[in-house]
Amino acid sequence: MNARTDTTLFADPDLRLLTTRSGNRIPFLSQGSGEPLVFVHGSLCDYRYWKGQVAALSRHFHCISVSLSHYWPGLQDEAGASKEFSWAAHAEEVADLVAALGLGPVHLVGHSRGACVAFHAARQHPHLVRTLTLADPGGPLQSDSAAEAALPPATQALRARVAELIEAGQTEQGLEMFVDSVSVAGAWSRSPAGFRAMASANAATLPLQFKDALPAYTEEDAAALRCKTLLIGGEKSPRMYRNNIAALSQWILTAEEHVIAGASHGMNVSHPAAFNRALQAFLEAA
Repeated sequence: MNARTDTTLFADPDLRLLTTRSGNRIPFLSQGSGEPLVFVHGSLCDYRYWKGQVAALSRHFHCISVSLSHYWPGLQDEAGASKEFSWAAHAEEVADLVAALGLGPVHLVGHSRGACVAFHAARQHPHLVRTLTLADPGGPLQSDSAAEAALPPATQALRARVAELIEAGQTEQGLEMFVDSVSVAGAWSRSPAGFRAMASANAATLPLQFKDALPAYTEEDAAALRCKTLLIGGEKSPRMYRNNIAALSQWILTAEEHVIAGASHGMNVSHPAAFNRALQAFLEAA
C-alpha cells in the first residue's frame, strides 16, 4: 500500500482520480466510448488486472477499471480520509464512482472478491447497474440448513499462515501459497511477470482482507437482484467458486452461466480472448 504515491510516476495517460464522499481518492482507468462498462478487481489486484479486457472491449464500450482503496497505488487523503478496509466500503466506493461520474446504469463486472463487492453494490444500488457479471465470485455460500456460513477451517488456517508470511517479510512465499490455493498448484510460478509484480505491489492488503470476512451469499439477496446477470467460471477453478456459481444461477432469476474451457480462477488473464467474447456477447444481447 503506497499511501503517498506520486501520480507523476503513472505512465498511463488515461489514469484519473476521483475523491469519494468518504474522502478517499480512487484511481481509475477510463478508455473508449459507448455504454459504460465498469470492472472491479479482486484480491492482490488493482485497475491493471483488467488490461486484457480494456484493450479489446474499449473499442465497443466506455471501459472503467477501478483501484479500490488500499490497493495500488493506494492513494489516501492525508487530511484524515477513512482508512477502513472492508468489502462494504469497497461496494460503496464502486457506487460512488458510478454516481459521481454520471455513468449509471452501467454494465458492472467483478472477479473473485471483486465479484462479491460488485454483487452487493448492485444489490444496494440497483438504479446504478444495468447488467452484472460475476467471474468466479468469492465468499461463502449460505444454505437454509446451515449455521452462519464461513470459509472452511482449512482455508482459514491457510490464510492465517499466508498473513504470517507476508507480515514477516516472506512475501513471495506467502503470495505463492495464496495464489495456488485459489487457482491450481503452480499457478503463481506460471503467472505472467506483470501479474506477479501487481500482486507483490498489493501483498500488504491480504492480511487486512483476511480480517474482513466476505458475507455469505444468500438466496434472499440473490433473488432480489433484477438486473440481467452473467456468471463466468473457469473449467478448472476450485470447487468453492463452481459451487457459488451453481447456487447463484438457481437463485438469481435473470442469471445465465458461461464456462471458460481449460481455465482456472484467473480466466480473464489466462484466457482473455475467450473471456472477452463471452462478456461482449452477453452485453450485446442485454
